[in-house]
Amino acid sequence: QVQLVESGGGLVQAGGSLRLSCVVSGTTFSRDAVGWYRQFPGKQRELVATISSGGSTNYADSVKGRFTISRDNAKNTVSLLMNSLKPEDTAVYYCYAYYSIMHWGQGTQVTVSS
Repeated sequence: QVQLVESGGGLVQAGGSLRLSCVVSGTTFSRDAVGWYRQFPGKQRELVATISSGGSTNYADSVKGRFTISRDNAKNTVSLLMNSLKPEDTAVYYCYAYYSIMHWGQGTQVTVSS
């Protein structure tokens, strides 16, 4: 059974930082492309950052230079370090793991106050 368990969300003031983590089980993690999406109320999920099995990264323009994605294959974990947070980053953040099938975490709320 595939499970993705996120942690690290919460409330932070604008300009602050948060680190999201996602532990993946039930897949061959080292083969997976993994990353993060976010969803604003009433909107579709949008890509935030991805990291391939080989370590190549990709970021949404809105987070480039502020967010950093990383993976630890020994711990089956993908992390998202979010710096210089803005109120417009407020959303539910979902991690995913993909290798022929997309698997999702349950989501974690990030709220940035102004």
